[in-house]
Parts: sequence; C-alpha cells; structure tokens
Amino acid sequence: MIEAKDLHRSFGPIKAVDGISFSVGKGEVLGFLGPNGAGKSTAMKMLTCFLPPDSGTATICGHDIVKDAIGVRRSLGYLAENAPAYGEMTVGSFLNFICDAREINGARRKNALERVAALCSIGSVFHQSIETLSKGYRRRVGLAQALIHDPQVLILDEPTDGLDPNQKFDVRALIQEMAKNKCIIISTHILEEAEAVCNRAIIIAKGKILVDSTPAELRQKHQMTLDDIFRKITEHQRRAAAYAPLN
Repeated sequence: MIEAKDLHRSFGPIKAVDGISFSVGKGEVLGFLGPNGAGKSTAMKMLTCFLPPDSGTATICGHDIVKDAIGVRRSLGYLAENAPAYGEMTVGSFLNFICDAREINGARRKNALERVAALCSIGSVFHQSIETLSKGYRRRVGLAQALIHDPQVLILDEPTDGLDPNQKFDVRALIQEMAKNKCIIISTHILEEAEAVCNRAIIIAKGKILVDSTPAELRQKHQMTLDDIFRKITEHQRRAAAYAPLN
C-alpha cells in the first residue's frame, strides 16, 4: 500500500532525508524510529504531499505523491506532529469542516462523526471549542480527523504525544485493532510505543535508514532491550554530528 523509492529532501545544506526506500503492506504497523532531527517528520510530510521531494517518489495505494497528490490524500489519514486545528471552532464544527473537505455527506457523515467520536473518546467535548481543550484532547481530535473517512492508510506522527497513561493505552489498542485492515506508519522517538504496537521497525538517523526489521528480531539478534539497540545503532551518527566542523 506504501512504496517509497529513493526519497531525498534537503533544506539548504542540511540533508533531512537522504535516499530512503521502503514498502509497507496491509496489516503492517511500521514504527518509523529515530532521534530528534533524524528526518522522520520530513519523510512523513513527503508521503502525505505536504512537502515535495527533491528527488525520488512514493506511491500510496497506487497513487504517486508527485503526479497524483489528490489521489494520495483521498487514500490516507494523516495526524501531523502538531495536529493543527482552528481553535475557535468547536470539536463538532471542526470535524464537520473536515467532512466538507472530504465530501462526506448525509447519513454517511452522521455515521462517520458518531464512529470517530466513540473511537477517539471525544463525545464529552464535542460541543467545546478546541482552544479550551487539554493537549491530550486536542491530540484525540487530531486523530479523529485522520480517521473520519476510514482510510486504507494511516500516517501518524507521534500519535500519543500529550496523552496520559490511560489514554495512551486506549490509542495503542485502537491502532492494533485498526491494523487488521489498514496499513499504518507511526513516527516516534518513544521506543515503548514501537514495542507496544508495531510489528516492524525502521530506525533512521541523519536522513538514512540504518535498520529495517521487527522489534522481536532486533532483540534476539542483539540480546538487549530496544532502548539499548536504538542507542547503539544511532550513537555513531550522534557523535559525528556533535564533532562536525562549523562552516
């Protein structure tokens, strides 16, 4: 459902994404792991057509991110890192606005709103303005807008950021349930998150893929925790960056 081919993206002299390729199929939950500044969010923005690649491309459900951005956006749900929304809107009016953009009308709209309100546990704040919500509730509203059209592909950037432990448990359980019929990428630097919900992990640093495996295979190969594996694999890049000469 997702096929990335040699994606590159630079910001001036900084290579944020440096030639990454991977594929993700239905039923997979891919953890896109890396330290801050590794290129995770930039890669997500390219896959969701928020940023064009400098070179390379990707397809989402057969739609090319360069040639068919509309087809890509119709096929996926995207929870951005900061989950932007209109603060003065109520939760209900914001989700109705998303339905307008997604051309979800009539009985289908009513069913979609009821479904995401229950899935994301936002019924109690449905008539409350977004600017008055806690960070956790705002995150859940962001997840609701990504799910409202029941997409085949989900790309979630730090989906449990700002949630309390109970809310994290609920969202992780929801992701695992949805994974049966969807293709999901979760971008995170929280290793606990990857172990809880992902059946595959890519570790990225300095814009390059260093590892593409499963959490279980990584633990078996290295005989250490995923936390320790992550530090071991990314340490070389971290030290190189720390001692890079100033230009």
